[in-house]
Amino acid sequence: MLALIGRRFVYALITLWVVSVVVFSAVEMLPGDACQAFLGQMAQGKRLENCRAEHNLSAPAYVRYKDWAVGLAQGDLGKSIKRSKPLEEVIGPRFRNTIILGLTAALIGIPLAIVLGAIAALYRDRKADLWISSVAIFCMTVPEFITGTLLISLFSVWLGWFPGIVIMRADAPLLEVLSKIILPVMTLTLVMVAHIMRMVRTSMIDVLASDFVQMGQLKGLPRLRLVVMHALPNALLPAINLIALNIAWLIGGVLVVEGVFNYPGIGRLSVNAISDRDFPLVQAIALLMASIYVALNLIADLLSLLLNPKLRTQSLQS
Repeated sequence: MLALIGRRFVYALITLWVVSVVVFSAVEMLPGDACQAFLGQMAQGKRLENCRAEHNLSAPAYVRYKDWAVGLAQGDLGKSIKRSKPLEEVIGPRFRNTIILGLTAALIGIPLAIVLGAIAALYRDRKADLWISSVAIFCMTVPEFITGTLLISLFSVWLGWFPGIVIMRADAPLLEVLSKIILPVMTLTLVMVAHIMRMVRTSMIDVLASDFVQMGQLKGLPRLRLVVMHALPNALLPAINLIALNIAWLIGGVLVVEGVFNYPGIGRLSVNAISDRDFPLVQAIALLMASIYVALNLIADLLSLLLNPKLRTQSLQS
């Protein structure tokens, strides 16, 4: 088992290394360099030379990649050209805000999706299933920016219950952040619940038709105990990877939602970094998001292996 975990961990490190090479190479292939892109028409003379010297852009590409990779391994992301600050200071508060938004939506959405998926499976093809599935399909097909706009129109403009736009500093206290993310959390939760609920419903229907559930019913086990203790845990196994991907999307892919609600998170920061041509910041954000995806997929794989002995046997044989 330890060898299997070690192998998955090595694969994750190799994936991150490949991603770092791709991200660095993509930035290198852009015309000019980071200083020329940032300075624009002023990219000439002493100003350009000083910028290149400060960010070591005169060195060959492989030397700069080596220095960048060594810095990453030591926890040094580099320095922002536009903001003249270490990238840790630039990314830190925004990343915290995105984590708060994503985890809040996940803590609400994942249990809700599991419950709704189980109910839809238990009452398959009845009114409860039809209503839940219809709403889920609607939420899956409507883009996030339309969902966010509709929620703003309903709860902010019409009812006046919640603020439609988030106005706060990036380093605002936690309680202030939580008080202003109700509508963004609702937007993310609706989309996430729809995807996970459909997966749980499909898996739950298959489990309910399996032999061990039928045997439990014949032995007279209480229906609630049979569903909660036996059917639901087995139905959640195929959904683990999907849940991990949804959490990764919540943390790294909330660009549209943050734009709609003016939320100071990592999504808006990435847009600003691209518009400012701050390539070191773009590189750091891209690698950070890739690291989150890889880490969550690794955790999902390990959970699947721990909970499913059949997968452990297959992995060891391969």
